[in-house]
Amino acid sequence: MATPVLQHSQGPDSISYLSQAQAASVDEALMGELGFSIDQLMELAGLSVASAIAEVYGVQGHSRVLVICGPGNNGGDGLVAARHLYHFGYKPRICYPKRTSKPIYQGLVTQLESLGVPFLSADELPSRLTDEFDLIVDAMFGFSFHGIPRPPFDSLLHRLVVPLGQNPKELGVPAVVSVDIPSGWHVEDGDTECTGLRPDMLVSLTAPKLCAKKFEGPHHFLGGRFVPPAIANKYSLQLPPYPGTSMCVRIGKPNQPVDVAALRVNYVGFELLEEQAHGDPIQQFKEWFDEAVRQDLPEPNAMTLATANQDGRPSARMVLLKGFDERGFVWYTNYDSEKASDLLSNPKASLVFFWERLHRQVRVEGPVEKVPPQESDEYFHSRPRGSQIGAMVSMQSSVIPGRNVLEKNYEGLVARYADGSPIPRPTNWGGFRLYPKVIEFWQGRESRLHDRLRYRLVEEGTSNQTWVRERLSP
Repeated sequence: MATPVLQHSQGPDSISYLSQAQAASVDEALMGELGFSIDQLMELAGLSVASAIAEVYGVQGHSRVLVICGPGNNGGDGLVAARHLYHFGYKPRICYPKRTSKPIYQGLVTQLESLGVPFLSADELPSRLTDEFDLIVDAMFGFSFHGIPRPPFDSLLHRLVVPLGQNPKELGVPAVVSVDIPSGWHVEDGDTECTGLRPDMLVSLTAPKLCAKKFEGPHHFLGGRFVPPAIANKYSLQLPPYPGTSMCVRIGKPNQPVDVAALRVNYVGFELLEEQAHGDPIQQFKEWFDEAVRQDLPEPNAMTLATANQDGRPSARMVLLKGFDERGFVWYTNYDSEKASDLLSNPKASLVFFWERLHRQVRVEGPVEKVPPQESDEYFHSRPRGSQIGAMVSMQSSVIPGRNVLEKNYEGLVARYADGSPIPRPTNWGGFRLYPKVIEFWQGRESRLHDRLRYRLVEEGTSNQTWVRERLSP
């Protein structure tokens, strides 16, 4: 079979869009020369759909999900998505009118039934879907579907179609998420008869199909992080990079105002109980910090540093932790910077670490002092030479006429130290150490009933100090 030439979207972030034949060819290659099985691809696709849903439709406001599954692979993707949504904390129910006897689908049904996920017939659905559901997952027809939908899918499709100019909620239709292509659409030409769905979210799989160019809903995601370089190169696939460990990536921006008040995440999966926590908060911090590093979180040592000047004016910015032990937490900066000016006139500060994927944050408060010059020297000379020169060049927080000033000074110093001679630490550059008096560990929990353990350093006599641990209400 000849390798098809793919069509691409226009713009700075060009993405491949597949015709029906091209999509089939890519799937054939994945399940042929690359060794994927259909159940592997279905599992990855369903997880991608569930992940995209969780990205936009938080479980607290959209827990009641109806997944409508067709008889083919698209329906299988929906079954897998329903299982993952259940484990994400949602309450899925499934309408699966045309079951197949193939073992892979029977296995998925068994898995869902073992979780207690209800299966409903089309007749059992309420006349107003919004009465019982917050979200509909359209997994009826995939890119290989031909012809006109047959009963009961024709009536199910009709119930989800919202005529132009009509308000979905007034018709009792909740938000709709379509898997790969909206049901009722031609895979290449889109909703040619104006009788198809107009979903709020489209989760394209592998690569968007040509009809996705006509999608006008607010949320378009690409899911299925399984396309290996060999396939991408063979078919000249241009796909966006996936962020972090996510199974989905947004294509484009939401084309309607975001309801900020509705943005929320339900934190599940972790807890912080007294019997699990160290008596020493530094050891507890080390455990959490090491876990953030093991999870490959981006810049786990990034922290918010909050200061106030002598007049009490607060200021905050992100800095990088460069060391911690029983003495405290260390970072480095220019001593002429705004934050250093604050600290030298009002030597108290607060630090905040936030590790989003672990639903954790740590707050640290205490007095601040400069680290000894020898300690600053050691860290300065451990930095890359470019960073050492950058520290010499930057008059941090001061107004400069343009970037060209930085670049000119940088080039001059690079030439000056081109022989590899040691670069002296600027006298106005060095470290600060915050000596913790209060450390609070915050673990996100379901329904906003978070775990908060606070450690306070208490003086006992003239020379003895001890940490007191107490639980705070969320």
